[in-house]
Amino acid sequence: MFLKKLIERNPNFIKSAIALHQSRKIPANSVVLDLDMINKNAAIIAAEGKRLGLKVFPMTKQIGRNPKAMDILAKNGLDAYVAVDMTGALPIKAAGYMIGHLGHLVQIPKAETDVAASLEPYYWTVFNYENAKSASDSSSKLSREQALLARIYAPGDTFYMGHEGGFRAEAIVKVADELDSLSHAFFAGITTFPALLFNIDSGEVEPTPNLRTLEKSANELSNVDRKNIEINAPGTTSSVVMEILASAGATQVEPGHGLTGTTPLHAVKDLPEFPAILYLTEISHVYNGHPYCFGGGLYIDPVFPDYDVKALIGTEPDDAIKNQLSVNLPPTSAIDYYGIVTDEGSEKVHVNDTVIFGFRPQAFVTRTYIVPVSGISKEEPIVKGVYTSGGRKTNWPQW
Repeated sequence: MFLKKLIERNPNFIKSAIALHQSRKIPANSVVLDLDMINKNAAIIAAEGKRLGLKVFPMTKQIGRNPKAMDILAKNGLDAYVAVDMTGALPIKAAGYMIGHLGHLVQIPKAETDVAASLEPYYWTVFNYENAKSASDSSSKLSREQALLARIYAPGDTFYMGHEGGFRAEAIVKVADELDSLSHAFFAGITTFPALLFNIDSGEVEPTPNLRTLEKSANELSNVDRKNIEINAPGTTSSVVMEILASAGATQVEPGHGLTGTTPLHAVKDLPEFPAILYLTEISHVYNGHPYCFGGGLYIDPVFPDYDVKALIGTEPDDAIKNQLSVNLPPTSAIDYYGIVTDEGSEKVHVNDTVIFGFRPQAFVTRTYIVPVSGISKEEPIVKGVYTSGGRKTNWPQW
């Protein structure tokens, strides 16, 4: 879905990636990042956040918590990051940055709360009193006070399967009092996910019932004289939707795919942010007339119904952009060792050809490499390292 926009809006990125791969500077099975374009996108989002008075905490799981990308974001003032779990928090801290928000999608297990507290997150989301007490107990060992966000829900709210959980919104005043009673933690605000969703029928990003739940709960807190409540409202965040969130009272936003130009809205409209991410691999072999490409990162974030996945294939950048072929990917229940080129014209494909996909990745759930590249805007592309999807620099091609 994103390949068309990638070709239209950032063709030099494609050409640079192919040239670097063919010169053996980028491995197969790589999520490649255009750092120059991420820099431009970050500036746009940071400026809009400043205009609206929003705290902006970038989400880096999609780009494998890559330290080079975080460096670019930090240059634009976006220097505290979201970590959905401890696996994400530790690479962020190792890169020298603060945790803006911890534990939203995944609660922190009890055995890990001491380490979590030592990371000194600005905000820590809890789903229940037990989690809150663990955060407080661990913070007490460090003599610090932890700001807590209460995940809330109400009847009719929307959740992805497996994301459910939190406090009942109708009891938010009581919840705030209970969290304030903890010795080394306090109630700082409320959160949900997702606050916005893309509507494929309308082609627009729209508020979910969850956002209304946040608004109602914030009003109830205000009615009992609780002021300066943080309202964390993540989901499908790009610069063009931040005003919707601010108008609903949000104080915190968490752009992820917005920074790489790959929210669902980016697939159907030309937004201020440009495409800054692609998946690169190569042709491994041919079987029964069908070329097979190496996998490892063939995970497509399922924000759209199934569609005909296409890739650009070739060794010369200009030729590859003209050679767009369908690729059959393994089902999510299978290991993605290979993708299979199925389109007419596959007879023109050769072993070692570069394969470029434009889908929307979630690098942290894959075994792909992350390859940040700078200098594309000046036509002087430089690979800034080959990293794991967990943020560690490799010694590729050696181990």
